[in-house]
Amino acid sequence: MKTNKSLVLGLWSLALCLTGCHGIEEWDNNPEGNFQALWTVVDEHYCFFKEKDVDWDEVRTRYAQRISNDMNSTQLFDACADMLAELKDGHVNLTSWFNTSYYTNWWSDYPQNFDERLVEQYYLNFDYRSIGASKYAILNENIGYIRYPSFDSSIGDGNIDGILNYFSLCTGLIFDIRDNGGGALTNSEKWAMRFTTDRVLAGYMINKTGPGHDDLSEPFEYYFDPVTDEHLVWTKPVVVLTNRSTFSAANNFVSVVQYFPNVKIAGARTGGGSGIPITMEIPCGWGVRMSSVSVLDAKGNTTEFGIDPSPGCEVDLDQELALQGIDTMIERAIEILNSDW
Repeated sequence: MKTNKSLVLGLWSLALCLTGCHGIEEWDNNPEGNFQALWTVVDEHYCFFKEKDVDWDEVRTRYAQRISNDMNSTQLFDACADMLAELKDGHVNLTSWFNTSYYTNWWSDYPQNFDERLVEQYYLNFDYRSIGASKYAILNENIGYIRYPSFDSSIGDGNIDGILNYFSLCTGLIFDIRDNGGGALTNSEKWAMRFTTDRVLAGYMINKTGPGHDDLSEPFEYYFDPVTDEHLVWTKPVVVLTNRSTFSAANNFVSVVQYFPNVKIAGARTGGGSGIPITMEIPCGWGVRMSSVSVLDAKGNTTEFGIDPSPGCEVDLDQELALQGIDTMIERAIEILNSDW
């Protein structure tokens, strides 16, 4: 089998090929034509209609009443953005030369549960090491702490070795990915495989195979391979801290490591976002980005709607205690690491 990076990229490419294998339709470059183009492109390529329980035909009928050829670009964009929001998917965006639409309620309706200043001032004492976007330090309880805010930020294998070596005498590790909005799956894999010595079934992918809502492939297994012997692996206890703004590739990271025996997930339910997106274009040149490949966890569960913390590990940030310099989520992680694993 190919390496996992090649597998993921190959499946993504396959999705693009399979979802584009039927005839290409043409639409007029006016508001009504662009609206129909947008609705059709999503209808034929979006992969989560069943999970979202959206009647896309009813959505078209309802929003078509807002569309006329005498409307301006802003009015058309707003109507189309509202229609896409019906999917309630953070991976669905409409991009024009003047605006990009986002569905934000997947996280905005929930507690934020992260305060960077609180962590840096009261736990790191403004004294920490940093490599790229990551910050790391040893907490007073002899527990290592890594703040990794985005999987858009790559990090070298040697850099990870240096971080883990720095924590070599620590009894446990907190890996804080609260507010990590995702990024590259390859970076998710790179960190996940530092917490196990085994090759692991990371999950399954399901591709769109045609224009119908049920035109979906059988699930494809994909694996994460262990790092080579010259690199360090952390096999001591790990607590991964999450909140609702843990999304996309960060959500994927949680979906994989949740089954590692030395890892517990603590905090709040993640934000989900398990679809791998593609981007297409409608006649006026606007781009529409949408989930077209569904990713399941190793037990075949969808993680599109988020992942719960490990049993007994759910905790929010207490705002009153935060004013006193206490991050209740970090404190809970420390308790878990100091308990009988």
